[in-house]
Amino acid sequence: MEDVKIQVIARMKSDFPTKFGIPRQSGLVEELRSTIIFEPEFRNADALRGIEGYSHLWLIWQFSEAVRSEWSPTVRPPRLGGNTRMGVFATRSPFRPNNLGLSSVKLLGVEHTESHGTVLHVGGADLMDGTPIFDIKPYIPYSDCHTDAVGGFTDTAGEYLLQVDFPADLLALLPAEKREAAIGILSHDPRPSYQQKPDRIYGISFAGFDIRFMVDGDVLTVVAIDEL
Repeated sequence: MEDVKIQVIARMKSDFPTKFGIPRQSGLVEELRSTIIFEPEFRNADALRGIEGYSHLWLIWQFSEAVRSEWSPTVRPPRLGGNTRMGVFATRSPFRPNNLGLSSVKLLGVEHTESHGTVLHVGGADLMDGTPIFDIKPYIPYSDCHTDAVGGFTDTAGEYLLQVDFPADLLALLPAEKREAAIGILSHDPRPSYQQKPDRIYGISFAGFDIRFMVDGDVLTVVAIDEL
């Protein structure tokens, strides 16, 4: 098999130190805020000239926590309960031959910094902190948006939203600018699809906090928060 050299041009700075709890697709939680920091050899402001004219970007990146020596032609999508197998190329599973991810994010701002050169602030990203990014391309509405598109089994994704019961005293422990994002993450049910025990306490690491919760039916209740 032919090998192709590819370089890491940037890395994502996000509030997710681990992959557990990250939204399954980009754009599901618009309140999420992340920063794209370029590698030293790519910190050239000219490479970003004109990028402010776009509202959204495509990111091509690596599922760095899912790299395997072998690949399977079928996977079990979480949205089908984790028991039904689909072809890997009919899903966005991280377990792929080349472990590449594709995400559309909202460009919130371009900032020139002394420590990291020019960085990009984006919203709605589904990338773990430190994720290697291979390329950035502008999202172009006239060619990238297809209003008649059909989403296969993912068209029912909205049916999985949970009602989040987040006690006010616990919510107040989070920074104000992180609260809506935390609620959005929890509403999309971070649990593995094969774990549905109402008496089990789960936890996600987000924005420097360990958020623990239980799920009974379609209601998720936050039970504790600790600073990491």
